Amino acid sequence: MIVERVRLMTEKEKMIQGELYNAGDKELVKDRKRARELTDRFNMPGTPRRERKEVIQSLLGSTKDHFYIEPTFKCDYGYNIHIGENFFANFDCIILDVNEVFIGDDCMFGPRVQIFSATHPTDIKTRATGLELGKKVYIKNNVWVGGGSIIMPGVTIGNDAIIGAGSVVTKDVPDKAIVAGNPAKIIRYVE
Repeated sequence: MIVERVRLMTEKEKMIQGELYNAGDKELVKDRKRARELTDRFNMPGTPRRERKEVIQSLLGSTKDHFYIEPTFKCDYGYNIHIGENFFANFDCIILDVNEVFIGDDCMFGPRVQIFSATHPTDIKTRATGLELGKKVYIKNNVWVGGGSIIMPGVTIGNDAIIGAGSVVTKDVPDKAIVAGNPAKIIRYVE
């Protein structure tokens, strides 16, 4: 009889798979500490632009050649964030990246844009355990996200979409849609 050993997933693997995980896991705590150290360096006044770019490239999961992020920038881990070519984020961008966040080419974020892949169980007993989970966020190409907007876990924003300032995006946004409000609703489509 052959006995196979089943390898259990690490808390990090569970997190990235969108399953319940323990955020107090030693590896995850270490990863968050690394992200804090890098974002502190990035956000420090007087840090040269070239050095800021290098910090972001070492922090994020992937970048293209041309991007610019204004300080301050904050994230949970960094390695779950993937940004496309010609990405721009204005001041005070926050990305909670317990799961992957994909941002396409030619995307622009106004000031204080927040993207949350992090969420919590809605079942009271499960939530009381302290376990967390995340859902992937996809922002496709040529998307403009207005200042102060919040993108919730599990949302996909289609190509050429525009998110009005101050919107809370709780559902997927189709290609070329202009949405605004809380919760964001389709206003019209890009011509």
